[in-house]
Amino acid sequence: GQKVKKNLADLVSEKGGMAPSDEVANVDLSSKSTAELEEYGYTVSVPNLQRTMGNDDCFSLVEVGTYALKGACAYAAHCHQLGYMDEEIMKEIHQAFAKLASSEPDMSGLLGNALKVGEISGKVLKLLDEAHANTFGAPEPTEVKVTATKGKCILVSGHDLVDLEALLKQTEGKGINVYTHGEMLPAHSYPGLKKYPHLVGNYGTAWQNQKFEFAGFPGPIIVTTNCILEPRRMYRDRIYSINEVGVSGVKHLQNRDFTEVIEKAQSCKGFPKTIEPAGYHTVGFNHRAVLPMAGDVIDAVQKGIISRIFLIGGCDGSQFDRNYFTELAEELPDDTLILTLGCAKNRLIHSEKLINQTLGNGMPRVLDMGQCNDSYSAIVVATELAKALDCTVNDLPLSLCLSHLEQKAAAVLLTLLQMGVKNIRLGPSLPAYITPNVLNVLVENYNIMPTGDVQSDIKLMMEGK
Repeated sequence: GQKVKKNLADLVSEKGGMAPSDEVANVDLSSKSTAELEEYGYTVSVPNLQRTMGNDDCFSLVEVGTYALKGACAYAAHCHQLGYMDEEIMKEIHQAFAKLASSEPDMSGLLGNALKVGEISGKVLKLLDEAHANTFGAPEPTEVKVTATKGKCILVSGHDLVDLEALLKQTEGKGINVYTHGEMLPAHSYPGLKKYPHLVGNYGTAWQNQKFEFAGFPGPIIVTTNCILEPRRMYRDRIYSINEVGVSGVKHLQNRDFTEVIEKAQSCKGFPKTIEPAGYHTVGFNHRAVLPMAGDVIDAVQKGIISRIFLIGGCDGSQFDRNYFTELAEELPDDTLILTLGCAKNRLIHSEKLINQTLGNGMPRVLDMGQCNDSYSAIVVATELAKALDCTVNDLPLSLCLSHLEQKAAAVLLTLLQMGVKNIRLGPSLPAYITPNVLNVLVENYNIMPTGDVQSDIKLMMEGK
């Protein structure tokens, strides 16, 4: 830790900055026992900051900004994995953290800081979009097989496409099929990845189902930057972590060396047969693919073929009330266009009612725009449609309904608010760290509202409310 601190201080000096010189800069915990570390932790804990600040509303804004900035940093980590980093963005991240570290109860300053975090998140998402496209080629609509292919196999879950690419290179010619899971599904839309014939398909759904889905997969599993759950005994000996992911008792891979995983795959039974008829799902409706369709979408709206556009997505979880998003999509009028992304999209793309539905002009009714990492695509599509119709995003025949859970969702939400987007429905429950007074500010300025009864919400949204 001391070595890392010194290296960071040297780097700050090299960039012409001033390294911290106050009390925190001289903290040395290297000789502390576990008990002493725990005791010190209380002095810099979240509850201690709340007490020191002495204002629940200001502390609420600190939590809003902190969760969102952590999400933006997670997106920045994906950029870094691809060799992309913007020093100006990193400077703004440090400035935002400096504001969040202060115990000054500055309501207006903290609100402004939260919106600045949204701006930072938007910049990072744009950089990540460019990094993916420049590294692996522009994503394009692609059919992905979602049923088994006979043979030895490896499953890859998480966000970092560069890890998948390294695995595909190392498994070439070894008779091992590679499957994606969860957040890795959009990988199939990139030319630089789908060119590998042994990237055969996608297995499973979202992160919260991994204990059941991983148990049924007949080969080793690699979890990159993803929401890993405590593994069950039946697959603990064949799951591996990499990058920021780690769980006690799970082998952590270094330097993208997948030798041990490949050996494990060769010793596992693999899928005994190919499932026929095969099932497929189409991914790759990135903004580069959707914008050329903008004319058709506008024409369909003007002719009444599309009554309204809905963006339904975000994070997902196992709570029962998250079924709201499934029911919402399934109960919408058949002439609505649905854009979906993030883990919550799994509720839509696996819905028997929505699979293979088309609109009156032949367009797919549900467009899979990718993961939460791909939120920038939804932003681009909305802003470009608004430009084409000479209106604001808020004037579009567009309703947003977002499933909230963790830091990345908070980052995307603040990006939308910073853009001035209003009338967002957020659920299935509002974040616990938002106080009534902060909620009132969000309602008054952005008309944020909680999800409610599905039929009532549909009626209001179809009326543009």
